[in-house]
Amino acid sequence: MTIEERLENMERELGRIKQRNRWLLGAILVILGGLVAAGVFKTMITPVQAQGAGTAKEIRTRSILIEDENGKMRGVLAVGEVGVNLVLLDEKGEVRARLAADTDGPGLSLYDEKGKNRASLKVGEDGPRLSLGDENGKNRAWLRIEEDGPSLSLFDKSGSSRATLSVDKDGSNLRLWGENAKGNAELHADQLGQHLSLWGDKNQSSAWLMVEKDGPELSLYKNRSRRVDLSAGKDSPALRLLDEYDKVRAWLGLNKDGPWLSLHDEKGQTRFAAGKTWTVSPDGKTIEYPESSLILYGPDGKVAWSAIH
Repeated sequence: MTIEERLENMERELGRIKQRNRWLLGAILVILGGLVAAGVFKTMITPVQAQGAGTAKEIRTRSILIEDENGKMRGVLAVGEVGVNLVLLDEKGEVRARLAADTDGPGLSLYDEKGKNRASLKVGEDGPRLSLGDENGKNRAWLRIEEDGPSLSLFDKSGSSRATLSVDKDGSNLRLWGENAKGNAELHADQLGQHLSLWGDKNQSSAWLMVEKDGPELSLYKNRSRRVDLSAGKDSPALRLLDEYDKVRAWLGLNKDGPWLSLHDEKGQTRFAAGKTWTVSPDGKTIEYPESSLILYGPDGKVAWSAIH
């Protein structure tokens, strides 16, 4: 074989070797690309300005698994589609704590040994909130701070609201409900005064107690109609009894001149008066009666009979 033939054979062999190397390099790049997509290749340590032999400043990865001395998983730190999660497990493999930062905001959840959520702290768009759950995982207490102000809600085992406490721009409020929402009580305080309302079953009866700048007042309702008013205003204390049409039928009062009592018909016309009172005569004069007076009025409002002691 001549020198020219040997050189020609060597060039052909070198070409085949180069071609195999190109295929091998392409395969390696494909494999590495798959590892990067799976998040495995990123677990490799990327040294950045190493501070000493065998140390690195950064570790980049999409998940970290934590195991105990027995090889049981006790914690997971992972990045998912919606955010970052840190999950801690007990020796039985039950989730006991979860710290997350996702699209809804950061949050912390604590679980009991049965995996029921017993406490959660969350910061969302409306503000922070804390919820406490029972052994069945149902929310029993809820503390929130929203734009209007803070509020606390308490629930029974069925999930029905039983008590709320709130503070907003209009004042402070406390509301209580009976079982199955039968009856409730509300206490409200604002710049005008304090108000207490009591509601019976189906809200058919209620009582209102108010303390404002003019004095305290108590109102009693039946079938949503006011039937009793008791007030102690700055002018005089008074008791009024009303019918189902909200018309005053009896009025007992006391002012600086003395006590008085008046009874009225269904049209609201005074028919009886006792005590310190006054009437207007046909000629327009005001007639005053002392505390020992009894007066009967006719349907036309005129005095039909009177007695003065």
